[in-house]
Amino acid sequence: MLGKLLPLLLGLIGLAGGGAAGYFLRPAPPPAEHPTDPAAAEAAAGDHGAATEAHGVPAAADHGAEGDVTSEFVKLNNQFIVPLVTESRISGMVILSLSLEVKVGETEAVYRAEPKLRDAFLQVLFDHANTGGFQGLFTDSANMSRLRRALTETARSILGPGVLAVLVSDIVRQDS
Repeated sequence: MLGKLLPLLLGLIGLAGGGAAGYFLRPAPPPAEHPTDPAAAEAAAGDHGAATEAHGVPAAADHGAEGDVTSEFVKLNNQFIVPLVTESRISGMVILSLSLEVKVGETEAVYRAEPKLRDAFLQVLFDHANTGGFQGLFTDSANMSRLRRALTETARSILGPGVLAVLVSDIVRQDS
């Protein structure tokens, strides 16, 4: 009797667990086309900005008191791959994704200068790796601040003061 009941019981538990997971992990409902609540209208506008950034269009960042946009985020197209060398052999690699926070209207300048930016950023990343910046606690706050500061200075040397910051959006270290 137990041999016939156990598979049925396990199937029901699996079905209930899958249904619960689907319920709790479902995507958020789309925003209303014309919300009447001003707070809902702002939320819908914020969701639109995130969606356009995901499709390669920079999203607006800071808003002043009057609601004017003062900066944009520009995600660089490809990841940066930095080999980690120990005793003349590659001991691992670090993969990073970078974005730039720039003043409004500077987005095109970033894309025009992207090859030069990538070259300069790779040099900064290689120097950081060669000085041990990606060893041990490589995501330590002081270590990451030093890396961001060096990348921001490099970006400003190429693009000028329109660059507000360089952001590390993803970072992964793989040891071999």
